[in-house]
Order: sequence, then C-alpha cells, then structure tokens
Amino acid sequence: MQIPAVLLFLGLLTVPSRTQNSATEQNSATADGANAGEEEEDPFYKSPVNKLAAAVSNFGYDLYRQQSSRTATANVLLSPFSLATALSALSLGAGERTEDVISRALFYDLLNKAEVHDTYKELLGSVTGPEKSMKSASRIILEKRLRAKPGFHSQLEKSYKMRPRALSGNSQLDLQEINTWARQQTKGRIMRFMKDMPTDVSILLAGAAFFKGTWKTKFDTKKTALKDFHLDEDRTVKVSMMSDPKAILRYGFDSELNCKIAQLPLTEGISAMFFLPTKVTQNMTLIEESLTSEFVHDVDKELKTVHAVLSLPKLKLNHEEALGSTIKGDKAPITFHIT
Repeated sequence: MQIPAVLLFLGLLTVPSRTQNSATEQNSATADGANAGEEEEDPFYKSPVNKLAAAVSNFGYDLYRQQSSRTATANVLLSPFSLATALSALSLGAGERTEDVISRALFYDLLNKAEVHDTYKELLGSVTGPEKSMKSASRIILEKRLRAKPGFHSQLEKSYKMRPRALSGNSQLDLQEINTWARQQTKGRIMRFMKDMPTDVSILLAGAAFFKGTWKTKFDTKKTALKDFHLDEDRTVKVSMMSDPKAILRYGFDSELNCKIAQLPLTEGISAMFFLPTKVTQNMTLIEESLTSEFVHDVDKELKTVHAVLSLPKLKLNHEEALGSTIKGDKAPITFHIT
C-alpha cells in the first residue's frame, strides 16, 4: 500500500520548462451509447482496505481543517490514525446512536459496516507492522464505574489488539500509568504523553504516534546551506536548506489551486506530498478545503516523474498539544480528548 503524507508547505521547487507538459491526454474511444455517462469505479477502491484507508484519511483531513481554523497563523501537525483507531474501536462498545455518530465521523456510512473491524485489523498490520518505521498506539480508558457492553473486550482484542483500562480514581497514578504506556509503545520516543489528567471524563481516548522517515534518495549534506524561508508574507527567516540540483521526483501543477505539487519518496512505500503555492502571500485556505482522500489519490495518479532543482528545509517536527475537541456539524455530537 502506498501511504502519502500530505504537507502544506512553502518551499522552493524549480522544474525545467521542457518537463512541464501540462497537456492532458484525450481518450479517443467513444461510448457506444449503452454505457454513456457511466463512470467506471477506480480499481483502487475495489479493495476493502483501501476504501477504509480513504475513509480514515477523510476523517484526518476534517480534523486538520478543524484545528487549522482555530488559529489561522499556527502550524498544525497531526497524525490522526491513532485517534481514528481509538474511535473505531470505541464504536464496538457504543450504543446505537453513538455508534452512528462515530461511523459518520469516520465516513463508515460509505462502507460495508459488517466488514469494517476485520478490515481495520488488516489496515493496522499494513501500516504499523513490526518491520515498519511507523509506530502508532491507541487506547480506551474508562471511568471505573462505567460498564462495557457484553463481548466488547473480546471484540476489541480480536480486531484491534487493544485492552481497555479502567481509571483508578487517583489522578497522579493514572497520569503516571498513561505516560509509561506511551513511552513503552513508542520505544521511548515519547517520554511525556500528558501533563495533566483531564477532569470529569467517562471515556478517555489516548493515541500516540511516532514516525522516522528515510528519504529513498538521500540529500548530499555538503549541499545544505542557510537560505530564506518565508513564514508568511511579512516574515522571512534563515533556515538550513537541503538542496539537490538534479532531484528526481513526481511533479504536477494545479491551476485551480495555483500551486505546485511535489511528491518525494521515502522508504517502506511511503511518500511525502508537498503543496507549494506559487505566491508566498497566497491564502492556504483553498488548498486546505480541497484536501480529501479522493483528491489526493487523483493528484497522485496525475503526477509525472521529472528532474528538478529542489530546495527543502531540514525537517525535524516535534509537536505537543492537548487536543480537546468536538466532532461538529452533521457528524455531531461526540466529544473526545487526545494528546
């Protein structure tokens, strides 16, 4: 499975003009009338695990937009997979109304619900297997007086390899236990998962993720130098820029979004997709609103392999935030808390 990580980004990418062939290929075949107007299903979506991955991605893009709208100038770094996993697992023990809310939030209303949890087990294996660099862990923590539905624990263990934990009632001990769990799950990469225990909660969904990517084609460290990086239209800072004058990557241009799109491969079938506005003053909202799994999949199919002059900041992304939020709109109301 190809796993694209999407980054909205301001950087530098120069593609020689001879490689910028924007002409679209026209299909000369004509419909015979009987099937005119019918659109053939993309083979990608015939796989249940791909359909599920697309649904989880759409949940992530919704969550990203929700966080981004809070502070227009803030950086947003999210790994929604662990939260989606916790919510999906929680739906096994939810009542009918809450299960419906969770299903719509995760876009499960478009899937075969009878297969969702067995398929999620397959998705977990393909994304976070023992040989993978991506480490993601999820946990359901229940208020000790809360009674789970019959069969909930066994179903949880079967599909998600997860066991719920009951709060002890001692906030300091509970906090210590959760931080220890996160440290163990990420092999010491996350030393402190939470600063404080939230109060007055019946169910706490905990999610931790760690990923250390390796470029498939490594940058020459001798070509790293300080260059301008535009934070916004008014602020420019000097940062260490990795450079490759003959980079091989996949490239495209979206005229509606007025942005360049570059895809750089990492190991393990993972790639990083960068959206680069042509103007530093351009509002990112239009790009953000366009992000769906279907859009990213279509972009991936259209990108062409090119040689380019590429400059990219050295990325070391560390982010810690207590994310308390509500799934809103037609998918409301359910409140979750995740760090």
